[in-house]
Amino acid sequence: MAAEQPALKASSAGGLLAMLKETHPKLKLHALTYLNAYVDYFWPEVADSIPLIESLYEDEEYGQKELAALLLSKVYFYLDELNDSLSYALGAGPLFDVSEDSDYIRALLAKAIDKYAKLTTKAAEMNDKSTVIDPRMEAIVERMLDKCTTDGKYRQTIGMAIECRRLDKLAEAVLRSDNVHSTIDYCIDACHSFVKQREYRLDILFLMVKIYHQLPPPDYLSMCQHLMFLDAPYCVATILRILLRTEYVEDALLAFQIAFDLVENENPAFLSKVSDLLPSPKSQPSEPAQVLESAQPNSAVTEIALTTEDAQITDVVDNGGCSYQANTVYTDPVEAVYAHGLPTIRGILDGETSIRLALQFLHSHNKSDLLILKTIKRSVLMRDKVCHTAIVYANAIMHAGTSVDRYLRESMDCVTRATHWAKFSTIAGLGVIHRGQLQQGRSFMAPYLPQDGGDGGCPYSGSGALYALGLIHTNHGKGITPFLLENLRRTKIEIIQHGACLGLGLAALGTADEEVFEEVNNVLYTDSAVASQAAGISLGLVMVGTATEQAGFMLAYAQETQHEKIIRGLAFGVALTVYGREEEADTLIEQMTRDHDPVLRYGGMYALALAYRGTSNNKAIRKLLHFALSDASDDVKRTAVLALGFVLYSDPEQCTKTVSLLSTSYNPHMRYGAALAVGIACAGTGLPEAISLLEPLTSDIVDFVCQGALIAMAMVMVQISEASDARVGAFRRQLQKIIMDKHEDNMSVMGAILASGIIDAGGRNVTIKLLSKTKHDKRTAVVGLAVFSQYWYWHPFIYFISLAFSPTALIGLNYDLNTPKFNFLSQAKPSLFEYPKPTTVPMNDITFETTAILSTSLRDKIRALEKENDRQAEEMEAKKTEIMKLVEAIMDRNKETERNRARKSLAEAEKAEISPRKGKSINKDGDSMQVDSNAEEKTEPEPSYEILTNPARVVPSQEKYIRFFDDSRYKPVKKASSGFVVFLDLQPDEPAEYSISDPPLLSPLSSLLTDMSGGSAPGQQ
Repeated sequence: MAAEQPALKASSAGGLLAMLKETHPKLKLHALTYLNAYVDYFWPEVADSIPLIESLYEDEEYGQKELAALLLSKVYFYLDELNDSLSYALGAGPLFDVSEDSDYIRALLAKAIDKYAKLTTKAAEMNDKSTVIDPRMEAIVERMLDKCTTDGKYRQTIGMAIECRRLDKLAEAVLRSDNVHSTIDYCIDACHSFVKQREYRLDILFLMVKIYHQLPPPDYLSMCQHLMFLDAPYCVATILRILLRTEYVEDALLAFQIAFDLVENENPAFLSKVSDLLPSPKSQPSEPAQVLESAQPNSAVTEIALTTEDAQITDVVDNGGCSYQANTVYTDPVEAVYAHGLPTIRGILDGETSIRLALQFLHSHNKSDLLILKTIKRSVLMRDKVCHTAIVYANAIMHAGTSVDRYLRESMDCVTRATHWAKFSTIAGLGVIHRGQLQQGRSFMAPYLPQDGGDGGCPYSGSGALYALGLIHTNHGKGITPFLLENLRRTKIEIIQHGACLGLGLAALGTADEEVFEEVNNVLYTDSAVASQAAGISLGLVMVGTATEQAGFMLAYAQETQHEKIIRGLAFGVALTVYGREEEADTLIEQMTRDHDPVLRYGGMYALALAYRGTSNNKAIRKLLHFALSDASDDVKRTAVLALGFVLYSDPEQCTKTVSLLSTSYNPHMRYGAALAVGIACAGTGLPEAISLLEPLTSDIVDFVCQGALIAMAMVMVQISEASDARVGAFRRQLQKIIMDKHEDNMSVMGAILASGIIDAGGRNVTIKLLSKTKHDKRTAVVGLAVFSQYWYWHPFIYFISLAFSPTALIGLNYDLNTPKFNFLSQAKPSLFEYPKPTTVPMNDITFETTAILSTSLRDKIRALEKENDRQAEEMEAKKTEIMKLVEAIMDRNKETERNRARKSLAEAEKAEISPRKGKSINKDGDSMQVDSNAEEKTEPEPSYEILTNPARVVPSQEKYIRFFDDSRYKPVKKASSGFVVFLDLQPDEPAEYSISDPPLLSPLSSLLTDMSGGSAPGQQ
């Protein structure tokens, strides 16, 4: 630092530059050294001598070329020529110090990393081996990565390593970090958020699986989640087999927990493969070494599972899909334990266990408010039939999965008047209410099913019943698919074919069942507008995510037919086939979006949305915005904006920012699309930005924009309490006002009715979730919302929203998958997450359109009722006056007799539910009552916690407050605050108390059966 003072006193670098022209090498070295040190001050003068310095750098015989290169790099940096600056920095070699903290070093490092990342990405994506990367640039990047790792800045290393595709450095940073599990979680989050290429994302996840395997106790929970991403069912089956074949209960419980977590991700095809790959118990004794397999983290079995490609494994397990005899005696204790746990874990993987438990919870905890529906029913008596049908939809959504059909039983007068497609919707709604009734569903719907191929009975009720069966057995249609196929083959009535196709699509969702595909395809070729439209969507549901050549045939037929409904159904069906395929779907998407038919371009928007669902892919977002602003068709514009919700649902905040300007567009179709996009992306989050964006749209002057905004707002606010956000209460009151206002448009009223059902969906015990806790896309939920958005063209598609519902519950289970009773803690005020209070709407607050009273007797009855009401009011006031006098008597300590009489009278008043006016609470000799006082009311403070009992309602925003007691008898296998959680019983020899909740028994709606299975009557459609 001593040499700095003379240089700083100098006013020019001319002397040093002159020394560069000297022949003596030491003079040149001295000049270059000091010019490098103080180039920040004299770079304008040095810039005039660039040719001289470049000549020194290019002189092969000069020994200080690297120093000259460093000087040139700094000068070009100040001249804002970063490319030239980086080029000379590479020539500076080790003199370019990445540890230096300066603007120059930071800017060039960023430039070098960006350039290196672009080259490596291009070489990987284009599979271009001819791409040459300068080894000097690679050396700089490696030095920077090593420096960050050495300094403990592991997250910076991870970010740069992922961007530069340096998996070796990524693994090194993760393994050297202080908290490997936390670092892996961060790495996976970064991978899902920023890695857009699917293949590279899978490479990173495979690396994480290897790292998990290297940890001292292997993290099987996380490993299996990532193996599901990698589509490696054999590896998962191997891990489950290892855990089940031990004598330790903890390992079996861990296997059950893994199975429940995999089921949450909604990929039945993968789970079915895992279940089939689990071998049957061996009849002969196994080798002793297998007993300790769970204690060998580097066992050969696990190593094979992690290094063998599943695609190359065709016959790895003998009799993998065979079942064993329940009465078989196994001499080996390990095999006996495995035989006991195998049917349990297969039941979990099949999804039936979780469906049964969720059904019991939703039925027993149902908090639906029937008064809301009854109030709506009275308010829309004089409205169009579409509002009456909307009540049926709202009722089904409000009671989705609860098996509570009380409203239909109490409203037979309106229900039985339904005709034609309204009858279809009413019957189909039973499928939403009783969703998950896999055992009783068919027998319950039997009275409404078509008879003799549809020749007998009403075709609309038969069609609705087939649709309902599909809704009941969604994703679990093995038992019902043959029955639906038989009904489809037997009928030639297009109405029944419509319901059968939708039911088959739901029951065989994502199975790629060839038999189902062929039968539905035959219906498609009948070219019936009603049946073929449903067939097109059904084909997409069956083949969802397969991206096979069948999509090409569907697209070709869509270009040939003349029916717009069929074209629309096929276009959407094709979009479903490319679900999650990302770059693989680009060719088909390009073909659809360039078509001259706007209906096919509309399908292209959905294809783009579903192919890149939840990826936040910039390329997909740019395309959608381009079509939203430039396409000539309003349908395409609306769908392009709506599709942004599917692409961005993994980043809700980004979605609100992206569509904020579109929500103020002059085009109402774009405003509607923006509202639905926010509703889809922010569903169940209660995001304040989303609510603020939707609020003005709920009062839009265009009726269908208002309708979409109301539905979207309900989706955002589901399971959000008024204590958490006061705007929830205001929105509920707004819905009530819209429904009761006779001047509102029918479309707005319909939106308000549907919103009333969605915000209280599933008995107020479900939310809408498109992502699982482990960042897996919930395919059934995403597909359900995509089809739901088609209600614009066909209202019965509204029922598909039920596919996106997830119970908001913590259900604790023991080894036998029973629900033991135990308490746990919610460290938050109960009011933050309590159920909405039941509505108490006075009848005099409901305004109806009055008509002339023609009956004198009726007028006399009304007058008599008014007089009776006045008399009762006077009596009530007299009693209140008397109570207040008695209260004053109690306050006087000298009037003992009056005080006793007052106490007695107050007790009688309390029994008669007569409450004194609001006032101050006093307590005399153990008695408490309400006393009028001008003083401030004394109320007990609300507790800051709440004790919950298993199973309990736990909403998403409440999860972070859940804690388990340290001295509890039951210990969770994993840290989880919602969903299905397996617990270890620390006192297995003690008797346990269980939360008994039998599955609800179903009985047909007798009146509905009588009136709806036969002919029609005048009424709503």
